[in-house]
Formats: sequence, C-alpha cells, structure tokens
Amino acid sequence: MLFSPLTLGELELPNRLVMAPLTRLRAGEDGVPGPIVVEHYRQRASLGLIVSEGTYPTPAGQAYPGQPGIVTEEQVAAWKKVTDAVHAEGGRMFAQVMHGGRVSHPDITGGLPVVAPSAVAIDGIVRTPAGKQPYPVPHALTTDELPMVIQEIVSASLNAIEAGFDGVELHSANGYLLHEFLAPNSNIRTDSYGGSPENRARFVIETVNAVVAALGANRVGVRISPEHNVQGIAETDAADVRATYEVLVDSIAPLNLAYLSILHHEPTGELVQDLRARFGGTFLVNTGFGVITTREEAVNLVAEGHADAVVVGRPAIANPDLARRWKESLPLNEPDASTFYADGAIGYTDYPVYQG
Repeated sequence: MLFSPLTLGELELPNRLVMAPLTRLRAGEDGVPGPIVVEHYRQRASLGLIVSEGTYPTPAGQAYPGQPGIVTEEQVAAWKKVTDAVHAEGGRMFAQVMHGGRVSHPDITGGLPVVAPSAVAIDGIVRTPAGKQPYPVPHALTTDELPMVIQEIVSASLNAIEAGFDGVELHSANGYLLHEFLAPNSNIRTDSYGGSPENRARFVIETVNAVVAALGANRVGVRISPEHNVQGIAETDAADVRATYEVLVDSIAPLNLAYLSILHHEPTGELVQDLRARFGGTFLVNTGFGVITTREEAVNLVAEGHADAVVVGRPAIANPDLARRWKESLPLNEPDASTFYADGAIGYTDYPVYQG
C-alpha cells in the first residue's frame, strides 16, 4: 500500500511517501533559493510528494536567517527553477507557506516588529545574525490588522503557484503564527479571536478559506500539530485540545482540501484518528520529532488504514532515493544532524543514491 498510487487534489502520486517540510537555512540573507536548493529538491523527486521547507509570506514572518521567502520577484523566479527541476524528474511539489509569528526577532525580520496573537514572548533564546538573544515580546496583532496578514498569506500562496508549485501547505503547526492562535497560552486575546476554542480557531479557519478562494481547494493542504509543545506552545489540557482541533477540522472539512497533514507522537491514537474521521479527506501523518520514522512504521500506518500517506523527514534528508530503498528494502544512509542547519552542499546535496 505504501508504494501504491494516491490521488491528492488533482495530482496522482506514484507512492505514499511525502517529504516533510524541513528547515535547512540554505537561502542566504535575501531568502532566494540558489542552485544547491534546486539540486537538493531535484534529487528527491521520486518521493510521492515534496513539501518545501517553510517559506515566509512577508518579511515580518521570517523566522530564521537563511530561510527562503516567497514574496519578491527574485524569490519567485528562483523557486521556479526548483519546481521546474522537480517536474523535469517527474516529481510533484507543494510550497509550505509559513508565517513565523513570535518565533523571530527584529534582527531577523529586518527591523520589522515581531507579531503574534498576543503580547506574550517565548521563554527562550533565538539565534539571530547578531548572536543569541532572548525572544522579544511580540506586537499583538489588532483586529484591524488580521485581514492584512491573511492577505499576505494569500499573496504568497498565489506567488507559489506562479513559481510552479502544484499547491501550498499552510503551516498551522510547530508554534508558528497560525498555531499561536490555536494555543491558549500564546493566544490570550479577549476579542472574537481569543478565549473559546471556536474563537481561537477562527483566524486559521479564515486564512484557509481565503487561500482556498484564491487557489482552489485542490491546491491547498493544511498542517497541524496538536499537543506538540515546542517553541513556547503549551497545549496541555486534553479536553481543550480536542475541542479546538475539532472546531478547526469540522470547519475546513467541507472545503474538500487536497489534504490534512498531522504531526503527532501517537498517529494511531484516538485524537488523531478522530480528527481523520472528521476531516474525511486525504490524511497524512508524521510521527513527530522524537523518533525517526522507520520503514516498518510507515508501511503499517498505511496498510492498517491509519493514514493515506506518511510524511518523513530525516530519512528523506539522508536518502534522496528513499522511495526505492524502502520499496526494495535496501540499506539506508544515516543522516548527519550536524549539517541540518549548516551552509553549503555538505549534508545537503551529497548523500548518495543506492548503487546496485
């Protein structure tokens, strides 16, 4: 089953392995992906679907130095070279549109204010071009500012289509802006976008609807990570988590999106599988950051009906031909974690394909 075709939106995937959106920081100061980024993604085109690393939709949404954007004409033109290379190899690729929210610093955003649902800082240290610094207290977006942020995400999504991507994945996970609206500790608003699960889900629902109106539902996926308490997120009340994500999924399910992708440490558990049933469409799972997904686990998740496809990260980093290796039970390259967030080709484009 893992190696059988899957219809996703208007795409026909040759297998059910999806390359996770992986932050690799190779796009330089101007956020323009260069030739090594083209080569990196080209090498991995045999995976059923590639989801790009998180791309910022506005300079204020940049979370990391070296992160690529999808804002300027130069960035769009550079991504077109990536998608052309992937398509030339027979691949398919979605762009992950990611507004970093409070996971940033003015030294990263070019001096622009860091924004979030509420003026609550992450308790931690951020790496900036000027060195490690405490996360700043973000500017709490006003109700009047929210439509402008949604429009920035819509514009970036349209840019992604112009750049040749087959669709976009809206990043509502891992502690970034959309996730910050969902979580009760990062969203302490008292207006219609805060408080109840319905209110905290509102901004994400409005964003998804706006992008669908611009692109068509078959070109839009959404990524969520309930209970993934990273980057200052604390979703620790199980009843609140369930209520919040049920509202979100119930609201976007009628749109008939290309897919819902969920990162959770218990992909076969009650919460994840209940959300799958509510969504009713193509459902991708990712087992989380804690452990590396194994071939056996990926095969079983699809074979036992827990997911339509499996999202993999580190195995795809180290094995550009992962689909072949897993299908034929071939040995794997081991990923070198020291190069995940480095510069240049080492640990990025130099992992060999299987010889034999």
